[in-house]
Amino acid sequence: MTLYIWRHPKPIAAEGICIGQKDIGVDRRKLKRLANQIERFTRLHQLPKVIWVSPLQRSLKVGQILAQRGFQCRVAPELAEVYFGEWDGRPWEQIAKQEIDDWCDNFAHFAPDKGESLQQLFDRVEGWLNKVLAEQNNTPILAIGHAGWINAAKMIDAGQDVPQTAADWPSSVAYGERSQLPLHKKLAVHNGQ
Repeated sequence: MTLYIWRHPKPIAAEGICIGQKDIGVDRRKLKRLANQIERFTRLHQLPKVIWVSPLQRSLKVGQILAQRGFQCRVAPELAEVYFGEWDGRPWEQIAKQEIDDWCDNFAHFAPDKGESLQQLFDRVEGWLNKVLAEQNNTPILAIGHAGWINAAKMIDAGQDVPQTAADWPSSVAYGERSQLPLHKKLAVHNGQ
């Protein structure tokens, strides 16, 4: 089964801000542009008109546009970006250097206050992937996601462990970029070390 997942369009005023589950807006033209790309791709490859989205508006609103065009839009909280807790929505320069150092030193397991660790993100991503693998019966899956979520899904699908250092974290996919994951029958469980 294949997962086709697009990263949401670039949000408004996100430069220099720590953004995980902070719900920020996106220019309507960019939302429509991504919806157009997904619609064309779906038609060209004769894929089911079902789109999975996170509840965050930068993903959800693209799904809503597609729903107006005949797609079935399914909202999955598990598709949301990593939750940065107290850091979420704050400028990076306002986050204490010691906290960022602590995160880099314990990359897999550190979580900002009230936030989510990378291990927890991996567990959430893997749980959702296994759930849809079981439900979809080899039907391709279309989704609109977030950079951290997509990176985690790619690493899980490749059988890689949760990165232990920040240097092992891959670069983010570009806004609007489509990733294709082959998804194996049952994904391995990734226990942090």
